[in-house]
Amino acid sequence: MGCRVSSPDDEEVIEENEDTEDVHNVDSESKQLGQGSSLIQHSFRRFSSSSKLNINMAPKKVCIVGSGNWGSAIARLVGFNAERLPGRFEKNVSMWVFEEEVDGRKLTEIINTDHENVKYLPGRTLPKNIIAIPDIAEAAADADFLIFVLPHQFIKRACAPLIGKLKPGATGLSLVKGFAILPGGGIKLISDLISEEMGIPVSVLMGANLANEVADEKFCETTIGARDSEVGSDLKLLFQTENFRVTVVSDTQTVEICGALKNIVACAAGFCDGLKMGDNTKAATIRLGLKEMMKYGDTFYPGGNASTYFESCGVADLITTCYGGRNRRVSEAFVTRKKSIVDLETEMLNGQKLQGPETAAEVNYVLAAKGLEAEFPLFTAVHKICIGELQPEKLLDSLKNHPAHQ
Repeated sequence: MGCRVSSPDDEEVIEENEDTEDVHNVDSESKQLGQGSSLIQHSFRRFSSSSKLNINMAPKKVCIVGSGNWGSAIARLVGFNAERLPGRFEKNVSMWVFEEEVDGRKLTEIINTDHENVKYLPGRTLPKNIIAIPDIAEAAADADFLIFVLPHQFIKRACAPLIGKLKPGATGLSLVKGFAILPGGGIKLISDLISEEMGIPVSVLMGANLANEVADEKFCETTIGARDSEVGSDLKLLFQTENFRVTVVSDTQTVEICGALKNIVACAAGFCDGLKMGDNTKAATIRLGLKEMMKYGDTFYPGGNASTYFESCGVADLITTCYGGRNRRVSEAFVTRKKSIVDLETEMLNGQKLQGPETAAEVNYVLAAKGLEAEFPLFTAVHKICIGELQPEKLLDSLKNHPAHQ
């Protein structure tokens, strides 16, 4: 993987002083790593940050909360960047792993010995400084940055042991796509849930980032939403490589709702594919889906910046999910194989979870409660198709009679 963290026209520039010596020595150190190392170890050129690297600042400890397909792909980026910036981050990155057995061995043992998540990211090597830990409280102990990357359905239960045990001043980053369901009805942003439960500020990362392509070091972009510009700069430094380019914006709510709502649209795109409706219809589905995403943001999270929808977290993520994501794939099979969403999830996803049907149900609860289903016909149709109230063929009616055409 190429990992030049800055492009020549980046605005941020590291000040030339003795504190950046490690940065300039990256190439010479990389040559000593051996032929078998990943390309990521050989292509660092220079790094950028909006704040100076301060040798007197204690390196920050990073913990990844989650170890599925996406969590393991992210671990490759974070692990290598943490090792390359010893003045900024502690070398070892802890990763909480839900313990399970694979071929008679514990998954944590496999990751720590073979440096591969053979169940969720087979065939890709993890950095040796990624340390798999089955106890979440132990993994998060003394962490300055906690990266939450697990299915949104499991957030509250999985993170309960962390309440009251985090390091003072710790900061969270959510890569979780979806909404949290409130006990009395309604939904809230996952970042808000984590922030309230953990008592820490939480930024978000969303983008057109299919996990396997990120792991295979194919070029892509992502968006970090961070209200604190210094935190945003640190996170950019932690994640950005030559092939994983990061844009930081302050519009965190819009970044996050894009990451959740696009999975509903991906289900609609999958239904289109299963019904062989053609590319024109699928394109219309994506366009109308984007309009409903923007309307949802304006209605329930006013004050966002419309330009955020045109960052990687918005239109780019929507496109890639509607063509290559698991929600599209399972939704297509829902039409062609005539099986339930639950059965297809079990058969096709190797333990991973779908986000689209759950998010559609969560969003529909809010829309129905406020009498807004007619204003979001695509979102509403996807939910009703997923629960069996509508046949997939009826999706076309939601497109033909969409308010956008009036």
